[in-house]
Amino acid sequence: MRQEERDVRMWEALKRDIQVVFERDPAARSVFEVILTYSGLHAIWFHRLAHGLYKRKFYFLARFISQVSRFITGIEIHPGAKIGKGLFIDHGMGVVIGETCEIGDNVTIFQGVTLGGTGKEKGKRHPTVEDNVLIASGAKVLGSFTIGENSRIGAGSVVLREVPPNSTAVGIPAKVVIQDGQKISHDMDHANLIDPIAESMRKMQEELEELRQEIKELKEGTKEYVNKNI
Repeated sequence: MRQEERDVRMWEALKRDIQVVFERDPAARSVFEVILTYSGLHAIWFHRLAHGLYKRKFYFLARFISQVSRFITGIEIHPGAKIGKGLFIDHGMGVVIGETCEIGDNVTIFQGVTLGGTGKEKGKRHPTVEDNVLIASGAKVLGSFTIGENSRIGAGSVVLREVPPNSTAVGIPAKVVIQDGQKISHDMDHANLIDPIAESMRKMQEELEELRQEIKELKEGTKEYVNKNI
């Protein structure tokens, strides 16, 4: 590829990144503001540079740039991570994206999100996030599995297993509560859950009634025995 073509593609990518901010953040007012003040945008641009060096096996330089980006933006993206088009990191402070993580197109990530591993295993150990996924504030996605396209991860959730496409997962550990527009039941009808204190009191009452009945029967048996032997 000629240098002119590479330059054109680079500028197109930069313009696309800026346009994504305007599409997903109603607070964005001007191109000048976005370029100078959006840390999520800066982190993506730093990553593009670091990832290019990483692919060329300039590992130390790639890591150095990623750490500079972390210091400036508060967002840590390993240079080995593969990121598609249209990623939007909103606010971004505390976001961590691991080395073998793969992110598809048009993904949105909010502050405090971790896309990490669960140990020191080798090979693919971080999640794959498919196209059009939204991961809300503070969510942790840990392990080598896939978050299916068009899915949503609720704020503060801890995801430890695969999430199917077109789903919403919430909780610790996260469970799918909506899939393909339909609510998923997990036998968690909170309105009808048993009150543990009331249940204990009920059992105590039953035991007390049993004891009363046994005492009554014992008294009657004693009286009958006495009457027979007088």
